[in-house]
Amino acid sequence: MAEKILIVDDDIETLRLVGMMLQRQGYEIVAANTGQQGLSMAQDEKPDLIVLDVMMPDLDGYEVTKKLREAADTAGTPILMFTAKSQVDDKVAGFEMGVDDYVTKPIHPAELVAHIKSLLSRNKSRTGPILSTKGYAIGVLAPKGGLGVSSLVLNLAISLYQKMKSDVIAVELRPGHGSWALELGITNTDGLNNLLRLKPSDITSARIEKELMKLTYGPRVLMASNHISDVEYCNNSAQLEALLNQIVLMTPLLLLDIGASFLPIIDKVLDQCKEVILVTEPYPSTVQQTNVLIEDLDKRGFGKSKLLNIVIVNRVRADVQLSITQVQEMLGQTITQVIPPAPELAFQAGLRSIPLIQVQPDGLITQQFNRMADSILQRVRSEKS
Repeated sequence: MAEKILIVDDDIETLRLVGMMLQRQGYEIVAANTGQQGLSMAQDEKPDLIVLDVMMPDLDGYEVTKKLREAADTAGTPILMFTAKSQVDDKVAGFEMGVDDYVTKPIHPAELVAHIKSLLSRNKSRTGPILSTKGYAIGVLAPKGGLGVSSLVLNLAISLYQKMKSDVIAVELRPGHGSWALELGITNTDGLNNLLRLKPSDITSARIEKELMKLTYGPRVLMASNHISDVEYCNNSAQLEALLNQIVLMTPLLLLDIGASFLPIIDKVLDQCKEVILVTEPYPSTVQQTNVLIEDLDKRGFGKSKLLNIVIVNRVRADVQLSITQVQEMLGQTITQVIPPAPELAFQAGLRSIPLIQVQPDGLITQQFNRMADSILQRVRSEKS
């Protein structure tokens, strides 16, 4: 079957010429001459690649790209931005919105075809054969809610991707308790729900691929909704197990946001994990709760045959709190990482709908996440060697 390419451009002559050229190369062509029409056709036609202009009368190419990346069906579709806008700032804006390639008009037809073939080849490589071995899965959890687990997973996934420059998948494994979409200003949060509504046998790697969303910051994410009615999906144990069995084969590195909302199949979730990151805070009652959770994890091999890392996240500044030494003595465990309080950065991140580490890429918070990422990658490489 011929690969389908959607061309979105308000210039009818460009649509005609580029369409004819690509049809001669054996591609199936569909076309749209406005941004809104392009969005509708992307949903209806499910193209293998989108060639997108920037300057259009209704929605410009940047807005179209943002909406395409927010929609589960098109989050992973390759986008080639094809435009007369050739300034560096224009290109940067395109890549920040999530385009995969950027070429400027005019261009030799052979060069345009080469860019398209390269993008289609890369996409086949990513979504084609899945890995034959399990990826390195990390579960992140806490003894209670409100300790910053979700934010930690999201920012750590970004740091890991930036260092690995290869696929990283992060999953909000908490139906009805999602927060990433709100943090990033994304409206589509049905990815996890869509999978948990299926029969377990229908949850295949190809189906999961359709629900994964590629973030502009690198990693792919499977997001949960934040609607309380969706908590009922926590009981879809067979679907959750099928999802885990598939997704751990689809990436070298998998991060699971378990939080404090423990699933009925928590044992099966932890069975998939090579290590656990346990998030706590330096307050007596929380440390006591953490001790109980450490005992439960110990029974499942964490801290023995499997690695257990304890991370302190300081959400607020306080003069009255336990010292790191006191926390370690109470837990009988070494604290591997401390994330310092950064309320101003968190506020800015919320205003701009960007991850915390993107507010100050060279700041202290980012350095701490990078240290965590370096440590994890060292273990991943050690396991492979």
